[in-house]
Amino acid sequence: MKLGITIRNWGATARRDFVTESAQIADRSTLDAIWFNDHLGFPPGIENHPLPVPPDMGDILDPLGFGTFLAGCTSRISFGTGVLVLPYRPEIVTQKLLTTIQVLSGNRFLLGIGAGYLDEEFQALGVDKSKRGKLTDSMIDMLRATSENELIVANGQELYLKPKLTCPPIYIGGAPEIAIPRTVRCGDGWMPMGTMPEDLAPFITDLHKQGAQAGREGLEVVAMKTLPIEDPKAAVELAQSYKEVGVTHLVHVQGYETTNQFAEVIDQIERDIRTSV
Repeated sequence: MKLGITIRNWGATARRDFVTESAQIADRSTLDAIWFNDHLGFPPGIENHPLPVPPDMGDILDPLGFGTFLAGCTSRISFGTGVLVLPYRPEIVTQKLLTTIQVLSGNRFLLGIGAGYLDEEFQALGVDKSKRGKLTDSMIDMLRATSENELIVANGQELYLKPKLTCPPIYIGGAPEIAIPRTVRCGDGWMPMGTMPEDLAPFITDLHKQGAQAGREGLEVVAMKTLPIEDPKAAVELAQSYKEVGVTHLVHVQGYETTNQFAEVIDQIERDIRTSV
């Protein structure tokens, strides 16, 4: 099972020197990937917020710009979005940004995607939230197509998109009843967040069943969860449980205020978790 950790592209610590040092600490470790978030910004008041996100997550760096930065300040570790909200972005521009990250990083990008949920962000963009599923599928199909053929037709105009995109692995975030069929159709894996192993198990079984029926075996499961690292024994047992139910990449979600704290968390994951899974 691969192991990753979140790196904050938001809040007071999302500044050049801090994120450079954090990224390079992770790059020198044995962790497989670092993951970061996506929002545009928060309104003064959020109505019926469906997720318990901290207010300072609205002070956030763009994830694709952040990915381009990571391509230049790291050399080994993979990095990706958990998750990128596809309906917020135009297809051709997004494809070009992803191509740029892949070229500059040596194809180390991991594309976790979602359809979005925050009404106010959709409203600010003038994007019809009811069309988010269709927009998500269209973007994924476009990325797949342009990784095979550089020539596209958009709004009646033929256009070459060069260099050719090396499509990153696409991990579908979201509720299983929507995300699993989408994963089987066009993703490389499912990306559940915050779900305990015993609750994931039946959905992972269903994922592989649907995948086998569609001729798409070997789909991955990238699970994001805060491990109780203050209790090493409990953290190891939880990580082992994720591996046993079929998680292929476990991402530890961790807040931190200093780069030393970030380094200590990574050391603990390597010492306790890596050696046990």
